[in-house]
This record gives sequence, structure tokens and C-alpha cells, in this order.
Amino acid sequence: MAARREVEIVALHASPVHAYEGRPSDGPRPDPGPVSQGHVELRAGLGIVGDRYFNHPAHRNAAVTVLAAESLDPWSVDPLVARRNIVVRGFDVDSLPRGTVFSLDTGDGPVRFEVHRQANPCAWMDVVIAPGAFKGLRGKGGIRTVPLDDGVLRVGRAALDVVGA
Repeated sequence: MAARREVEIVALHASPVHAYEGRPSDGPRPDPGPVSQGHVELRAGLGIVGDRYFNHPAHRNAAVTVLAAESLDPWSVDPLVARRNIVVRGFDVDSLPRGTVFSLDTGDGPVRFEVHRQANPCAWMDVVIAPGAFKGLRGKGGIRTVPLDDGVLRVGRAALDVVGA
């Protein structure tokens, strides 16, 4: 039984490098180019084309991260600072248990994702968001997923369907 929700994709993030490496006190390393995307291309089982985790064996079941924008509301920050690939407003993605399949459709057809685990926040959140964000995002840091379909997602209105577990 599917449960459809109208949501908004407020940010899409894809970067060829991991900016939050090393000691948080040293600050993030700069991205080589724009990380905010108007649209992203997904490949089944591989992730987002052009992202640092695309086709990376260690991240096959966690290549695409999804975050609820509401998790960042207490800090009024750019949703890209959390470095999650897809930031949606209007649905609590952290409530989806492991094994759940959901889809997002921004007009180019649905892209299904399977939830594999939580995307726990790290100590970098206290540096790039605000002191206390690391603790404040526990249990609200998003989810790690694998795309089950090839497709395209765009910033803007979207339909989210929880397909099943």
C-alpha cells in the first residue's frame, strides 16, 4: 500500500570530493566547483552521477543520502551545509525503517530508493552549522539509501510515495 505525500526538494547536492575530512577545527576543504544542483541524474545501484560516492564499492548501499529540511530549521542555515544529497521539506525521512522502499518524482518519472541505514551526523556539524548541532541532529541526520532506478530529480515540487518495506 503506497502513501503519497506532496513534498518539496529544497536542495540537491553532488560533489566529487568529501569536504569534511580531518579535524573539524581545521575547517572544511573547499569544493572544486558548485555543489548545489538544479537537477541530478541517478543510476540504479550506483548513486548520483558526479558525486563522490557514485559507484564507490564501500558506499553501494549508502550512495544517496536524504535529509528532512525540518531537521535544520532550528539553525536557519543553507541545507547544503549538511552535505546530504537530497533535502526534502514535508516528510520525516528519519521515520522510514531499514528496508523501506520509497520513490520521489519531480516530473521525469519516479525514482525508487531503498533505505539501508541512518545517516548519523558528525562533529563537523558543530563547526559548519553551530555549536550543539551535532547533538541536536542525532536521530534527525537523514537516511542512507540506494537508488533502485535510473532517473532524474529536480529542485522543486515532488511526489514522495512510500511503496513498502
